[in-house]
Formats: sequence, structure tokens, C-alpha cells
Amino acid sequence: MPSSASAPVKRVAFVDAYAMGRLLLPVMNRLGIECVHVESPHPDVHLVRLPFPEGFVTRVRHDGDVAATAAALRELGVERVISSGESGVELTDRLAAELGTPGNGMSRPASRRNKYDMVLALRAAGVESAATIVSADAEEIVKWAEETAGYPVVLKPVASCGTDNVVACASADQVRAVHEKIMTSPDRTGLPNTTVLAQEFLDGDEYFVNAVSRDGGHHTVEIWRYHKTRLPGGNIIYDYNAPLAPDDPQAKLVETYAHQVLDALEVRNWASHTEIMMTARGPVLVECAARFGGGQVPEIASRCLGTNQIELVGLSVVDPDAFDELPTTAYQLLERLRYVHLVNPNDHGVAPSDEAMAAVRALPSYVHAVTTRPAGEPLPRTVDVATQPGYVILISEDPEQLDADYRRLREIERDHLYADPAS
Repeated sequence: MPSSASAPVKRVAFVDAYAMGRLLLPVMNRLGIECVHVESPHPDVHLVRLPFPEGFVTRVRHDGDVAATAAALRELGVERVISSGESGVELTDRLAAELGTPGNGMSRPASRRNKYDMVLALRAAGVESAATIVSADAEEIVKWAEETAGYPVVLKPVASCGTDNVVACASADQVRAVHEKIMTSPDRTGLPNTTVLAQEFLDGDEYFVNAVSRDGGHHTVEIWRYHKTRLPGGNIIYDYNAPLAPDDPQAKLVETYAHQVLDALEVRNWASHTEIMMTARGPVLVECAARFGGGQVPEIASRCLGTNQIELVGLSVVDPDAFDELPTTAYQLLERLRYVHLVNPNDHGVAPSDEAMAAVRALPSYVHAVTTRPAGEPLPRTVDVATQPGYVILISEDPEQLDADYRRLREIERDHLYADPAS
């Protein structure tokens, strides 16, 4: 039973439950909380293709009128609004403010979605940030790169996610080409890009901090180091991730900085995912998202880290007093694991079949795999998150075993994992 003296929450709403919201739904249902789904006008075009989760009591379509949508939620008895993915961040905050329910600060809400406003919020709070400009003019970015930032310079959509069109540009010509590509492409929510963000290239090791907050109190759920690969054309893709022990000196530095970022962006409630580069001048924000970290497997997180972001959001809703009593660093490193992103290195290939994955499952440290496309479906070359065929989770107490299995996995990919058996 909840320890809080306040009346228990009975109904919550998720905005765009196409990503991690599908994992939060059964947790809430198990805790006796009914869930309403709010559909934003522009969900993630990749995630919306996934099967829609079952278990919502009803669905509400938002057509642009926040007051009307909030009134519908109020009529349904909704007491909390939670963002399930990047496309729902801004609408979640506006609905919570309209309903008067716990949410995030509204003095500069765009800073939790617009990457340039994000940098401005950090500057205003005195938090270290990357040199950044936005411009619809490629020549302005070229001039800035050559006079201020130097090459390489990173270009990306100002409000996208998932490494969508994130490219490290090494020359003026590449800046012009990438700028044109971004400006003529929609972002992951299907909206046009009307400007392009450019940032200094942050050199160093990259980390992410997943946290859950309640009323401005932040609890760290996990800290991982990213290992990424920069492709010949400048695109940056995920290679593998590995968690840090909470007492690791680097973990302490990035955790402290991540909480400063959350304060600067007024992230006060629910989940957050903060990406940080440890540079020669210290930690610097890559970007922060006021939503769950992607690609989670809660049961494996709990097995290896003692907790997970999904469960802690549920706890913050049903038993806020117990949540507040958690230590600031709420996880432990119980088992070593490596989260390996699948990479198709070819211009052709197909999503692997169960038979093709047998060699991967035979790896001594293998515990779990997810493929993002049906077996046999054509695969493009991997250039970003959307074109990565899935991921594999390895767990072993032996670091050498993890390394050996990781290398063997990459060999399997190169040799036959994406081969078309019909060819």
C-alpha cells in the first residue's frame, strides 16, 4: 500500500506510447492504475509502425487544442500525464500545466525539445554547454565553422532524435551538402526542418544518465558509456554501451553534471535521458530528453543494476514517499553487461531469420536480442538508429568473454547475418 497520506492516483495518461510507454503500461496496470492514451498529431514515424500496446482504457486524439484535450482528460479522471517518447515531450508538459498536475517547469518549455533553446537554457543557468548556432543558411554555418568552431562541426535537425541526420562535417562542402539534406528532409515526427543546428565537435568519451525525478528531486537509475562509430561519410552510429559502477569517478562527475542540466531545463517530474561528453574541459551536454531512455529491457536492467527506469516511474506515482526515500544514486552494478547495437555494413541484405540468429544465440554471454524488422525484409545500410537492425545484450562476469563475444558478433554480421537466403 502507498505510504503517502494523499489519495492514491487511479488514472494516468501517456502521450505517444509507441516507445517505452508500451513497457510502462503493464507496470501501471499491475499497480492498479488505469491508463489513457493521448495521440499527438505528429508521433515518431518509425515507432508508430510498431504494434500498438493493449491495455489502455481509452484513447484521446489531440488535434491542437490543449484546453480541449485537457478538458477531455479531466472528464476521464486523469491525474497524471507522462511522456512516453520524444514526440510527446512538449504536449505532455502543456497538458500537465493546463490540468495543474505534476509536470515540468514552463518558463522555457521549448528547451526540452529544441536543441538550441536547450543550449540557451544552460547558458542562462551557468552550466557548461557546447558552442552552438542555428541557421537556415549553410554559408552562415560554414563561416561560423571556419572562424569559430573549426572542423569537424556537427550538424543535426534542431528538434529531432535517434541520431537522425546527425553528421560530423569535415569541410565546407560537406556542411553545404548535409545542410541541404536536413533542410529538404522531414524530422522523425514527419515535420519539415526549417533550420539546422550546428555545434562544435565534442571530443572525448560519451555517457548517458537515465534518471527519474519527482518535484525536482532527481534519482539516477543508470549511467552508461556509449561507444559510437563515425562512418566515412560523417554519420555517427551506436556501436555498443556498457554501464559504469556508481562509485566510478567518471560516473560521479557525469551524474552531478546531469542533475545540473535537469535543473537548468526545469525537468522536475518523470523520466529523463541525458547524453554527456567528457571533454578536456569537463562534462558538456550533447542533449537531454525529458522522457525514457530508449531500447530498455526492464527485467535485464533490474537483474544487472538492481532497478530500472520503468519501475521507478511507477513507484513515483503510486508511492511518492517511498520514491523520495531512495538514494540519489539508486542503482548498483550487480552484473557486467554489454548492449550491442546491430549494424548492417552493406548496401543490401535482409533482416535476419531465426535460423540466422542461431549463431548469435550460441555466444556464451548471450541473453537477449531484439530485431526491428520482420525476417527477410530488405535492410538498408546502417547510417543511424532508424536503420540499425536491432540489438543484442551480452552478460558475463568475465570482461574478456564480453570482448570475445562482441568481436564474434561483428564477424557473424559481416559473414552472413544479413545475407538473403534466396540469393
